[in-house]
Amino acid sequence: MPDSRAGCSSGASADSASCNDHDRYDSSAAVATSAAAAAAVAPPSPLVPNAPLPLPDICARLHQHVSDFLAEADASDRLKRVRHQTRVSLGVIEQALDKYTLPELSLSYNGGKDCLVLLVLYLSALHSKGVLASPATSRQPIQCVYIQAPDPFPEVENFVKSSAQAYSLSLATYAKSMKAAFADYLADKPRVKAIFVGTRRTDPHGEFLTHFDPTDHGWPDFMRIHPVIDWHYVEIWTFIRHLRIPYCSLYDRGYTSLGGMSDTHPNPALRRVTVSSRDNLEDSTAGGNPSYRPAYELIEDLEERLGRDK
Repeated sequence: MPDSRAGCSSGASADSASCNDHDRYDSSAAVATSAAAAAAVAPPSPLVPNAPLPLPDICARLHQHVSDFLAEADASDRLKRVRHQTRVSLGVIEQALDKYTLPELSLSYNGGKDCLVLLVLYLSALHSKGVLASPATSRQPIQCVYIQAPDPFPEVENFVKSSAQAYSLSLATYAKSMKAAFADYLADKPRVKAIFVGTRRTDPHGEFLTHFDPTDHGWPDFMRIHPVIDWHYVEIWTFIRHLRIPYCSLYDRGYTSLGGMSDTHPNPALRRVTVSSRDNLEDSTAGGNPSYRPAYELIEDLEERLGRDK
C-alpha cells in the first residue's frame, strides 16, 4: 500500500520506535520525537507491497516479519514487553484456530490501531498454523465486519477501504448500532461462531474481559475473542512503528481514539505548546489552528480517550 494513498500513514522506522530501557511508560523528553522527525516521510512499509498479493503470500510475508521481530537481538525493555504480548496474542489466536474453522471466524475491523495489530497477528497465525495450505482453504476469504460510525471520517473510510484491499479482507459494512450490526451480520453470515475484537483492558467495558468471552445476555450470540486485551497503549504503537505498519493518517494529527466526526477530536494531552518570552505556556498553532503531536507520542493508557466525547 503506497504511503501516498489518502487516509494512510506509514509506520516510522524501527530506530525511532525502539525506545531505550529507561523510556518505559514515563513522559520524559526522550520519549517524544521532534516535530521535524514526526513530519518526516518514513520509508515504505515492508509489510505491504505496492501490488496486492494472494492471501497465502500476504500471510507468509506478515509471518516472516513478526517472526523476525520476535527473534531480534539486543531489544530494549519495552520491545521485550511487546514481544511477550505478541507471543501471548499469537497463542490466543492459535487456540481460536484450533477450536473454530476459518468460515466460523470473523474479525471486527474499523481501521483503528488496536484491530490493525490484531489483524497483522491473525494473518501471521494463519500462516504458522497452515490454515491456508490447501487449495480449498487458500481461496477462503478473511471475513471481517466493519461497524461504521454515523458520521465517519473520510480518512478512516479511505484507510479501511485501502487496507481491506491490501490485506485481502472480505469486509461487510453496517451503518447502525453495534448490537444491530452484529445481529444483521450473523444473519448474513450464519456460519460465524466467533469474532476477534481489538478491545483492550482500558477501553469502555474492557476491565473484566478475558481472552474468550461469550456475548452478554440480550446481545447476538457469538464468542468474543480478545487477543490484545492486555496490551498497553504504548505497546500497540511500538509494535506498529517498529514493524512499519501503515496506519490511518488521523493518528499523525493528534487523534488517539477514533470514532465519528461529531464525537472525536485531537487529544488535548498532545496539544503543542511553546514557551513565550515571559515563560508563559502558549499554544503552538498551524495556520491559526492548534497543533497536535502524533498519537504515538502519548504514553498514559488513561489519557487515550481524552479526545472522545463518549
